[in-house]
Amino acid sequence: MEYLSHSTEQTEEFARQFAAQLRPGDVVACRGGMGAGKTAFARGLARGLGLTDRVSSPTFALVQEYTHGNIPLYHFDMYRINGLDSLYSTGFFDYLEGEGVLYIEWSENIQDALPPGTITLTIQPVDEETRKITIEGDRF
Repeated sequence: MEYLSHSTEQTEEFARQFAAQLRPGDVVACRGGMGAGKTAFARGLARGLGLTDRVSSPTFALVQEYTHGNIPLYHFDMYRINGLDSLYSTGFFDYLEGEGVLYIEWSENIQDALPPGTITLTIQPVDEETRKITIEGDRF
C-alpha cells in the first residue's frame, strides 16, 4: 500500500484511517529519517484507535503508553538502542505479549527482534512537505 501525503495533516489522517485495520497484538515497524513524519503518523494512529492521550515523541523515554481509549498504543523510539541488552531494558518483549498495538520508530535498529507478521511502514520525504508512505505486510 502506498500513499502520497502533502502535509502533516494528511499524514495524520491517513494514519487515522489505517488504524482501523489494526488489531491488538499488531506490530508496526516504522522507518524514516529525522523529520520524516514518524510522530505525526503516531498521532494519527492514536486517534484512529480511539485514544485521547496527547502523543509526543518517546525519544528520551524510549516508550510512551497511550491507554485512554479503545486499544492501547505503545510508541517506541529505538534510535538509541544498540543491542539486545539495551532492548531488554525497554521492556519491549513484555509489550509483545500485551493487548495493544506497538508502533516502533527506528525499527531498523532492532530488525532481528521483530516478530513474524510485523507490518513495515516506511516514510520517505519527497520534498519539504510531501511524504511517500509505504506499508507492507501480510494484510497490506
